Amino acid sequence: MSNLPVPPAIARIAPDGNLTPRQKRRFMIDMILRRGRPGTGSSHEFMRRRTAINPWPDLRPILHGIDWAIIGAVATRAYMPERMTKDLDILIHESNSDVVVKRLQQAGYRMSSRLAIPDYLMISPDGVEVDVLLGNYPWLKNALANTRMDAAGYPVIGLPYLALLKLTAQRAQDWADVSRMLGWASDADLDEVRQVVRRYAPEDLEDLESLIFIGKKETEIPTSDEE
Repeated sequence: MSNLPVPPAIARIAPDGNLTPRQKRRFMIDMILRRGRPGTGSSHEFMRRRTAINPWPDLRPILHGIDWAIIGAVATRAYMPERMTKDLDILIHESNSDVVVKRLQQAGYRMSSRLAIPDYLMISPDGVEVDVLLGNYPWLKNALANTRMDAAGYPVIGLPYLALLKLTAQRAQDWADVSRMLGWASDADLDEVRQVVRRYAPEDLEDLESLIFIGKKETEIPTSDEE
């Protein structure tokens, strides 16, 4: 880390500046809640768009018969406006790792590296990075058996599990994705998200509600004195 002085607001939480992921998330949420105003996001028309403009490799014929789902930034386009990202992340059960890698290699993909976390970085014949994440989460079987299709017809992990993955990640962008996706989600979808987080990450429920609140504020139309 650089030799920048620790800002007072952060020093009050962690004098050495080394925030835990949960402390970092809480700090970001508190800051946004202090500064956020209704209707300060993008237009409602834009936020309701669900597109598949950015081209990604179609793995459906390659992985036919295997449970898998798109996660990460590409998956968010099923629940919010599409945004740019450099790679395609997919999640499989760790027991299927050998057969998935074999099928990808037979289709012309090459292995670039085995990363520190349990996954493989594969490169498509067209040079696209495909990150194959291996999981053994207690909820994984159910999540992979109940995927959702995005605008391109690709299998995307359900909103409750995508929110769970991003909520427990360490990047501010992931928390922003959670807030934006849930801000525009239906009440029924939010209830499902709450149930999953309550079961698998109950310690994060308070932050989940804060992120939902922030996302809902983005959907509000500001009054004349707030504009």
